[in-house]
Amino acid sequence: MEQMEIPYEVKLDAFTGPLDLLLHLIRKHEIDIYDIPVSLITQQYLEYLQLMKELNLSFAGEFLVMAATLIQIKSRMLLPQEAETPMEEEEGEDPRSELVRRLVEYQQFKDVAGELSDREKFWRDMFQREPMDVPKIREVLMDDVSMFDLLGALQEVLTRTEAQVVVDITPDTLTVQDRINGIIERLEDNPTITFTSLFDNATTRLVVIVTFLALLELVRMKLVKIFQGDLFGAIRISRTFLAEVDGNKTDGPGESDGLDSLNHGGNNGNGYH
Repeated sequence: MEQMEIPYEVKLDAFTGPLDLLLHLIRKHEIDIYDIPVSLITQQYLEYLQLMKELNLSFAGEFLVMAATLIQIKSRMLLPQEAETPMEEEEGEDPRSELVRRLVEYQQFKDVAGELSDREKFWRDMFQREPMDVPKIREVLMDDVSMFDLLGALQEVLTRTEAQVVVDITPDTLTVQDRINGIIERLEDNPTITFTSLFDNATTRLVVIVTFLALLELVRMKLVKIFQGDLFGAIRISRTFLAEVDGNKTDGPGESDGLDSLNHGGNNGNGYH
């Protein structure tokens, strides 16, 4: 596998913890949470971790702790019965039981938190306060899409890209800023595009990864909104900035401060050599 040094670190508030990644994998593969195929989940988890490392995504050490836990559980399940200690034989406890308990408990907390969030939105819409003359604050716009959904979609793109037989014509210098400009130009012509369409002309792993980092930067700057209509359905990207047509801004739901900062030399290029 091609290795690259990426001098670019991405930090997103939407990034969550290792239990969220495990729940994502369980849902994605439609696995019974009480009968987790540890070998498959461990392999998938480590692949996500490797991709996160390659993208230089900032993640907590607890991801590595969970990786070690999964490997330990996998090793215990591979041990033959006669190799177990008498105490383990008496207890007969499934090595996965503690992990399952944590996942079920965590899912329950997430469900309750989701219900409270929905209730907050309902009452907020029902009893609105008088508008205040304050600047509008936009949140990171990733509706119904987690970072793990994006990583999964990226893995599929990388698999397709690496399967292509093409001549490598990647320029000597490729920057995140170049790809940001390219995405912005596409969104000026089309208010909404699919995630996979961003990589239609990507012929190498490097181009795919730099394009993905450019998308994350646009999310961080709140210039794009990412959403997913159905669970594990197609991921779409829409602009939140005001597009310009013949010098006039039009057709945009959001503000353009972030776009203005880009046009004035933000991010300093972020080169890849």
